[in-house]
Formats: sequence, C-alpha cells, structure tokens
Amino acid sequence: MTTQADQETVIVEAFINGQNVKSLSQLAKENPTNPSEIVGYFPVTTREQAVDAIEAAAGAFKTWKQISIDERIIMMRKAIEKIRAAENEIVHLLSREHGKPLYDAHGEIYVSLMWMEFACNEAKSALQEEIKEHENGKTILTYDPMGVVAAISPWNYPIALSTIKIAPALLAGNTIVLKPSPFAPLAAAKVAEIIASEFPAGVINVVHGDADVGVELTSNPHVTKIAFTGGTATAKHIIKAASETIKDMTLELGGNDAAIFLESFDVHDERAMRRIVISNFLTTGQICMIAKRVYVHRSIYDAFVEKYIEAANRWIRIGDPFDSNTTVGPVNNLKQKDYVLGLVEDAQKRGAKVILSVKFLIRSCLTKVTTYNLRLS
Repeated sequence: MTTQADQETVIVEAFINGQNVKSLSQLAKENPTNPSEIVGYFPVTTREQAVDAIEAAAGAFKTWKQISIDERIIMMRKAIEKIRAAENEIVHLLSREHGKPLYDAHGEIYVSLMWMEFACNEAKSALQEEIKEHENGKTILTYDPMGVVAAISPWNYPIALSTIKIAPALLAGNTIVLKPSPFAPLAAAKVAEIIASEFPAGVINVVHGDADVGVELTSNPHVTKIAFTGGTATAKHIIKAASETIKDMTLELGGNDAAIFLESFDVHDERAMRRIVISNFLTTGQICMIAKRVYVHRSIYDAFVEKYIEAANRWIRIGDPFDSNTTVGPVNNLKQKDYVLGLVEDAQKRGAKVILSVKFLIRSCLTKVTTYNLRLS
C-alpha cells in the first residue's frame, strides 16, 4: 500500500565528520517504475569534499583504533537495532529508487542485518591474538586495524553491499568513507547515517559524485584499503589508481554463472523448476551470482523448456513494486535496459529464439542457442 511518506521527495547530502555537508549541485534520482517521479536528490560531491571525508576518517582513526572490541560491538548492535526499527521506511525508499518489489527490499534488509550480526558475533574470535609455541620459542600473531577504508558499493543491492563492508571494517578498528552508486544512492546513504549515529564523528563518512571522487578515494595516500563491488572495467581503473600507493584491495566483480542440468534431472520437479526461474529473474536478473545461462542435456531439452515456461508463468508477476502480488519489477535504469535489450537482439541475430517476452521490463528467455560467440556480457 502506498502512503503519503512514499510520495515524499528525499534529499541526502554528503556526510563528513558527523555532519551533513551541502554541495553546489545535486542530481535527481527517478523512480524506475515511473521515471517521471523524482524520488529524491543526492549531491555531486566535489573532489575537495572527498579529501575532507578521507582526512576526517584518518583523524578519527587515531582514537577509534584504541576503542576496545567490546565497545565497538555494542555500538554496532545499537546501530543494527536502529536499522531494524526503521525497516519499513528504508524498504519503501529502496523500492522506490531501485525498482525492486517490497518483498525483495525486505529481503535485502534481512540479509544486511544478518551479515552485520554475523560480524558482531565473529569479531572477537576473528581478531583474537594467536600464540603458537614451538621449539625455538613462540610466535605471536596480532591483528591491527589498517586505517581508512574506501568502500564503493553497487546499485543492485546497495544496502547489503554497503553494510557488508561497513560492519567488518568498523569492528576491526578501521574508519570508512562510503561511496554509494548514483543509480541507488538514497537508501544506502540513509542507512549509513543511521549506523554513523552510534559511532564517533569521522568514523563513518559518505560521499557521492562522479569519477573524480572515485579517483580520490582510490589514490589518496591516507586510504589503505579499498572494498569495491562492481564491474570489471571499473576495477581496472581502481587497480591502476591504487597502484601508486600499493593499497590492499578486495574486488568483488561481476559473474556470468551457468546452471547445468544433466539427463538425470527430473523436469517434473516443480519446486526445482521454480527455483531455477527465481535464480534467473530475482531482482529482475540484476544480481552477480544468479544463473544467467542454462545448459540442458539434449535428451530432456524439449520437456525442460515446456516445464520452465510453465514455472515462469506461475512465479513471474510483473508490475508495480508496491503491489504485494508483484514478484519482478522494472530494470533499474535506462542504460541497463538498453544494455539487456542489446544482448537479446544480438542473440536473436545469431539464431537464438525468444520463448518468453514482456515489454514492461525485459523478461526474455533465449533458447536453441547453437553458436558460441554470443555477447554474454
């Protein structure tokens, strides 16, 4: 059900050293379901403001690294409870700016909190000093925080893939500067600020903006760790920018996973067929680890296609993400729409056949692919 709050325009600013910082310009974030509706505005953070955020994080690190692990965990658990209390508000904002149905948005919050709680539960044991006795004496292994972490998150799961960076980094004694994706910046920024409200100023900072900001985050000498989720092309630029200071990096890049069905597979297993449909179309197929290709043994091929179509028609209900019956919403942005349409058109030119197609988003399944030089990404 849509409420008045769901129609409000949300404005987020850069968050630096515990304060919202205004920028000279802002960009609009439209609702993918209804592009004429502006969900909110986010800033074009300048490179100078990115430097301020990094310096704030570096300054906070001097004292934050001295805080005990027990105190860090207490703060993080308080942040978790605040997010849980604001879940409905966050979910509705996420659904509006991203296009994912409400159940999917709730699922993202569930996963985010699960990961944060896991980090709290495991932090003490993971960071515990290890002493190993041996014939020549003993070896003492300690875990020290690295410093300022630059976290760059994507748009497909903007909250989950931000909190999975924030929680471990802070619990380990690091400080962080988060840059959400411009395709889903609002809910992630709000969640980051909720977390920041439980931590000292400068421990969590949030910036937005274009490539200049990204270059600063990945090249600034105060940044010692980069955590990035996104495309391979962007990762190459990050590696190049970070090479001057040889930063530690965690790069989670795109995938092109395949599901393989052998001749022993039971095509009449409705639960299994439903699972493969979901693995193809959850979040409109915009997940790095979903099954983007399906290989089926020729002996069960025709029956598989028939049962797959039946399962897809039962589970896929395309529509307004705020409708409780909807299972699949629109793709997130026009660039993504054109990209996926290009893949479908290319495959058709090379002999593939579309067996499912709906115009509201891009629900297309290709079958009888006999060439190996299709554009798969």
